[in-house]
Amino acid sequence: MIIRKLFKFENAHIVRGCSSAKCRSSLHGHSYKVELLFESNFLDNGQMIYDFGLMKQNMKALIDGFDHGVTLWNSDDKEYIEDMKKHSGRWIELPVSPSCEQFSRVIFLMIDKLLKLTSSVNGEKEVKLNSVIVHETDTGYAQAFNEDAYSKTMGEINLDEIVFSDEVKNSWSDSQLWEKVKRGESFLNPQSV
Repeated sequence: MIIRKLFKFENAHIVRGCSSAKCRSSLHGHSYKVELLFESNFLDNGQMIYDFGLMKQNMKALIDGFDHGVTLWNSDDKEYIEDMKKHSGRWIELPVSPSCEQFSRVIFLMIDKLLKLTSSVNGEKEVKLNSVIVHETDTGYAQAFNEDAYSKTMGEINLDEIVFSDEVKNSWSDSQLWEKVKRGESFLNPQSV
């Protein structure tokens, strides 16, 4: 069975090298919708795959990290990157261009790692991330599966190169959340939220 949880965020970017002149040369924003799809052949003690309420904690915090920020590609023009960081408190730096396709891969990797580090306490069993869908517009989206997120042909994504600004990190209930995920620290789902 597959379950799905929808999240939203507003974000600005430039996608260098794309076909559209507006997209590759002008800072612009989107109202993103992110769907996390989880699967399992088992139900927990509440007869659920994974309680939606649990997704409103660390998973939501990581996705909300992109909200009202500018996402930067660390290989873009250094002066542009520094100017964006200088004039925006909320920024995220990625090791890939912030296209819709790469957003879906990055978010898949982030949520997949967090899920694997999280111990469940309500009988959840063999829950895995099926895919991540990122809607950039009402009519366009990208969907990443495990093989896409970890694809060498699409370019490896090093989680250590994903950097959230201090303002983003300080908006989380645990400002060290992303650093803990990258270090591989364990998380425990509470019994109630």
